[in-house]
Amino acid sequence: MVKAILMGAWSGAVLFSLAVGADVGPLLAVGGLAVLVELLTGGRLLDRKFTILSGNSDSGRAKALSFADIGGQQVAVRELVEALEFIKNERSAVRMGIRPLRGILLAGPPGTGKTLLARAAASYTQAVFLSASGSDFIEMYAGVGAKRVRDLFASARAAAASQGSRTAVIFIDEIDVLGAVRGRHASHMEYDQTLNQLLVEMDGLSAVRDDVRVLVIAATNRVDLLDPALLRPGRFDRIVSVDLPDAQGRLEILRIHTARKPLANDVDLAKVAREAYGFSGAHLESLANEAAILALRAGRNIITSEDFSEAMEKVIMGERIQRKPDDEQLMRVAVHELGHAVVSEVLEPGSVASVTVAGRGKALGYVRHSPRSDLSLETRGQIERRICVLVAGVVSERLILGEGSTGASQDISQALDAARLIVKCGLSDAGIVSEDDMPKERYHEIIAGLVKAGQERAASIISARRDQIVRMAEFLCREERMDGESFRAELCQAA
Repeated sequence: MVKAILMGAWSGAVLFSLAVGADVGPLLAVGGLAVLVELLTGGRLLDRKFTILSGNSDSGRAKALSFADIGGQQVAVRELVEALEFIKNERSAVRMGIRPLRGILLAGPPGTGKTLLARAAASYTQAVFLSASGSDFIEMYAGVGAKRVRDLFASARAAAASQGSRTAVIFIDEIDVLGAVRGRHASHMEYDQTLNQLLVEMDGLSAVRDDVRVLVIAATNRVDLLDPALLRPGRFDRIVSVDLPDAQGRLEILRIHTARKPLANDVDLAKVAREAYGFSGAHLESLANEAAILALRAGRNIITSEDFSEAMEKVIMGERIQRKPDDEQLMRVAVHELGHAVVSEVLEPGSVASVTVAGRGKALGYVRHSPRSDLSLETRGQIERRICVLVAGVVSERLILGEGSTGASQDISQALDAARLIVKCGLSDAGIVSEDDMPKERYHEIIAGLVKAGQERAASIISARRDQIVRMAEFLCREERMDGESFRAELCQAA
């Protein structure tokens, strides 16, 4: 009633000022300020509506996601399920005197399925699922972030109570934005206040206080940035590592993402999984999707192995570039890439999946490798072979074309990094040493010696196959691409 009277009075004053020819600017400014204050005090600018889904598949609010729908993360799933059992089997936990877990942190590279694991956890416990991100809590206004944290927990309890659930799961993605080490932002205390409020809310989670138990699941790929107070037991009790999948995990993920896609008989998903070394779940989903797009673009009703091969190169390197180098540069690119391919194949038979001189992204050519197994660690011999393959491109250019080019800059940088790794891990002839304390001349001598040994080894392999490389380079200049089987057949025939 009062607001209506004030609004009527303000409107009358504006109309009267217009009628007498007075300046209405001050009145409009006062009105705008009043509207802003009303929005702020009413909470419409401060409140943030969080995404609420039901973990109960019978509710119809969202499609239930189970752990069976997530491939390649058996270890993470097993550890997460173990933690969730304390919530699902509450009576057994109480009988054993087990304190309910308050927080679970999912840590791993981007695209590995942390959000999917959180949704599956909500479904597993039949809990209400609330989703937010760290950036939702940070604003320029002091106290806004802390208020949103309180609202998030209040919304979780209210949503669970309204749906008759005793459990609510709050998922906070990119929590490193919200939970970074306090004191890093010297300009204002908004970040610290927001984190403090989160710590207080997590400390207050207990079955005695509420009829609804709230479990906080957070995700980050930068655990090193988080405040130690957030990681202590009693807040985030479990840190679940969600790593990149291995070959078997990649195969499981591919089977999930191709279950509803028409695949040709020549598609070997196990082979695709082996060649997709280092791919996350998100990369594999994109791979399957790009393969289907390529098949549709070609007017086919099924997805072939060629589509997967082309899609993999697109996911790794990007879209094809339109600019095509002249014949001289194209020959140089072909010789360079074949140098990598030949040395790789000689040192590790079956390692080459394809060789191409079709430019993608910033690369004018590319050799796609197919490792026999995923490596968790490397010996000195394996690192030395990697150095040899890396420098083989520029060595091939020098031996066949007379001089190298700037196209090898990234290869050389990676070779030097690999040589430094040998020294750092105590695998060099100097033994276990400190890189910082070692004389620079000695350090440079060891690094240069490792790279030079790789160059000499590559030169020996390439010199013995010079004519074959030239012949295959001419083929690549015409056809742009050679798959692994054709490459090995040509190499064996040449030998």
